[in-house]
Amino acid sequence: MTPFQYARANDVADAIKQIATDPSAKFIAGGTNLIDLIKYDVEGPTRLIDISHLPLRSVEQTAAGGVLIGAMVPNTDLAYHPLIEERYPLLARAILSGASQQLRNMASTGGNLLQRTRCFYFYDAATPCNKRVPGSGCSAIDGVNRINAILGTSEACIATHPSDMCVALAVLEATVHVLGPAGRQRESTRANHSEDARPGHGERDREIQERRVALYECPHRRSNASSIANGGEPTSRCSPKQRRSVVESSDVLCGYA
Repeated sequence: MTPFQYARANDVADAIKQIATDPSAKFIAGGTNLIDLIKYDVEGPTRLIDISHLPLRSVEQTAAGGVLIGAMVPNTDLAYHPLIEERYPLLARAILSGASQQLRNMASTGGNLLQRTRCFYFYDAATPCNKRVPGSGCSAIDGVNRINAILGTSEACIATHPSDMCVALAVLEATVHVLGPAGRQRESTRANHSEDARPGHGERDREIQERRVALYECPHRRSNASSIANGGEPTSRCSPKQRRSVVESSDVLCGYA
């Protein structure tokens, strides 16, 4: 493990300032993915900036009837929040389908979306992996690839994004409010995931994303919680064709760089 310094951000502005002045630094919130990557020598930040104490832990209703989710909201808190359970059962179910209870208790909403796209070989530094070392090759194509993508791949990478939550947010047409060195911006959840799986592509976008602090806004949705509980489809303003194409291609949608 690479030795690193630890710093705590006092507020959002301080977090952005610290990350902008240190190219080798990483934000850390729950740390459920980053700590693993550090232990496996996949990531080697020389400085960790703790943003877990920033005031971004609320889930609030917007004036338009939607909901605004802070980047530091733990996955468990989000899944069981009354507004999410009632209006966005798709999001609640997606969160609860991933990881273990212990990991969901620690993982943040922002960190969940910004997990590294990966497969088994990504964690193994002794094997070639274009995601880890661009141009080194893809061990998964001719190796163990049961969990990897079938569509939306390239000759260089067939890994998928591991977040169930980001698929639900894409279906719900959520908007990401970001604040970083370039200022304040708004973009769709889908825009946070590159569709280019070639070596090195998307990794630049990931670096940009990791150096920003975000809020997530889901637009107003009417949903039938009892129908969901009985195995029905989540109610959405998407047409059946749109909803079917998004859900069925979830690995493709979030399996990019």
